[in-house]
Amino acid sequence: MIVLFTDFGVADPYVGQMHAVLASVAPQLPVIDLFHAAPNFDIRAAAYLLPAYTREFPVGTIFIGVVDPGVGGPRRPVMLKADERWYVGPDNGLFHIVARRAAASECYVIRWQAPRLSASFHGRDLFAPVAARLARGEMADAEPTTLTTPDGPPWPDDLAAILYIDHYGNAITGIRAAKLASDQTLRMGKVIVKYARTFTEASPGTPFWYENANGLVEIALNRASVAKECHLHTGDAVTVM
Repeated sequence: MIVLFTDFGVADPYVGQMHAVLASVAPQLPVIDLFHAAPNFDIRAAAYLLPAYTREFPVGTIFIGVVDPGVGGPRRPVMLKADERWYVGPDNGLFHIVARRAAASECYVIRWQAPRLSASFHGRDLFAPVAARLARGEMADAEPTTLTTPDGPPWPDDLAAILYIDHYGNAITGIRAAKLASDQTLRMGKVIVKYARTFTEASPGTPFWYENANGLVEIALNRASVAKECHLHTGDAVTVM
């Protein structure tokens, strides 16, 4: 099984073109479109969403991750094996949190040369064919390596910020809910929220936080958009109180 996680969106042809390559190399292979709405160009935000969104998939799953604003530049193409699942994509920090949280991991820099390699679409021309061959049991030409550490200060274990706002207007953070106690409150600017286990436990019009289905802290309103009503945006800092 191959699973796609990108910032491509679904209005353009990019996802379909990746499917076309996967189908040509491994036509019997199931392909799942997990997420194509990763925050545009935001490698760090995507790096914290990726392990939360992929934890339900079985051992042996191959993930293609493409949030790659440096495509065509010096960043390396890699294959990461983490807890018996494979991640194929750019060595730009996208797989940093997956590797950190894995009990066991190994990484390879991809040396395989694509017959056609667009300077702007390695997802189609490099990562898709490598992943498809890997799914067929064919290890691409690769060498052991270690992931490049992202530039700047060390990334925290959990990212206390709003990473994504879904179509309901709920605000997903990079904080694992298991790290918080139910009596802790959160603050985003002037907005302060307390915990509720379910939407029905929250009074209408009162924002709250809860553990979402992917194990992350999510901020919401009962039957309304918390992003709209409370003026929350991706990138907003979250303070745990």
